[in-house]
Amino acid sequence: MSSITREDLAARDAADPLKPFRNRFDIPDGLIYLDGNSLGPLLNTVRDRVSDVVSREWGQDLITSWNKNHWMELAGRIGGKLAPMIGAQGHEVLAADSTSINLFKLLSAALKMRPDRRVILSEAGNFPTDLYIAEGLVSLLGGEYSLRLMDKAEDLADHLDEDVAVVMVTQVDYRTGRKLDMTAVTKQVQDAGALMLWDLAHSAGAFPVDLNGAKADFAVGCGYKYLNGGPGAPAFLFVADRHQAEIQPALSGWLGHASPFAFTNSYAPANGIARHTVGTPPVLSMSALDEALSLFNEVPMQDLLQKSRQLTGVFITLVEQECAGHGLELATPREDERRGSQVSFRSRNGYPIMQALIQRKVIGDFRDPDIMRFGFAPLYISYTDVWDAVAILRDVLETGAWDVDAFKQRAAVT
Repeated sequence: MSSITREDLAARDAADPLKPFRNRFDIPDGLIYLDGNSLGPLLNTVRDRVSDVVSREWGQDLITSWNKNHWMELAGRIGGKLAPMIGAQGHEVLAADSTSINLFKLLSAALKMRPDRRVILSEAGNFPTDLYIAEGLVSLLGGEYSLRLMDKAEDLADHLDEDVAVVMVTQVDYRTGRKLDMTAVTKQVQDAGALMLWDLAHSAGAFPVDLNGAKADFAVGCGYKYLNGGPGAPAFLFVADRHQAEIQPALSGWLGHASPFAFTNSYAPANGIARHTVGTPPVLSMSALDEALSLFNEVPMQDLLQKSRQLTGVFITLVEQECAGHGLELATPREDERRGSQVSFRSRNGYPIMQALIQRKVIGDFRDPDIMRFGFAPLYISYTDVWDAVAILRDVLETGAWDVDAFKQRAAVT
């Protein structure tokens, strides 16, 4: 590797202001974990917190923990920790449910807010659950409503018209890592009279987001990727302050009631973001996410952004330098501002190549039909990890280590 040496990257590691955070994660020795864009690793403090919640808060304090250990406040407390990371105020963010359910809540709210419009607009390549939820909602509402798909968000101008009520896109594409200009897209949508809903599943925790700076209307995101909240961690939703009093939730659960413990027969929505709570919070998973987010209170977000761009940029450079001639095609934008904290390469042999890498303890993942994804979480990935991962990838390609039947058999979860 002539242009960049391992010594160069070791020097970057030595000067990295985020380096101390790596020791806070429980990552197996010798493993290069490039799949935090799918499931973040375990934080040591999260293990301790969950153990305490199980043994003391649940085991000893039992039902008194709703008050004594503030279980009932978890949704809002998590929202307050998330808010500065995504450019929101604390009262605009709530942890609740799953990304899919939160999409249903906010899409239905947006359609009510634009009663003369009947179209949800999204990308054909958006994450499938986003599209499935929209399909289900328009089916539930009847034939007057529809989901319209554009090939890519760059085609917005060709699809925005007076029928579009809400535009739903993901800021960072889950396959390619392409990052959209949140401010420009939001303005374009709102200038056309529609509302803007962002999916931040591959943004939150990877780099700073500025929802209020972009004047976004709504957003959702998950807690188990770059936020490291654990498998199936609760999701979150954002509702801009200017909309909160107007929304009448389609899912009117008891904890979203103005007086949940009055146990009245009819629903009256709580003030503000709390009306988007539905049922009893899952305390174990909420507590894990709450603790994971505490780490980010110590993280300078601009340092996170800078390292994200440097890690992904170095990876692109090294792969193209060292793996040329092996049929890898970059699927991710080269420009820093157009790239999330992920790099994807296309290969017709992508699946077995990824399996060979995983056997060599370089963990990425694969998305059909031909995309190998590598996620770069700046808090625990080092610059020398990038070097070592590319060296192993080169060896897998040059030796043909991927070309065995065992690596070509598809697993149930890919």
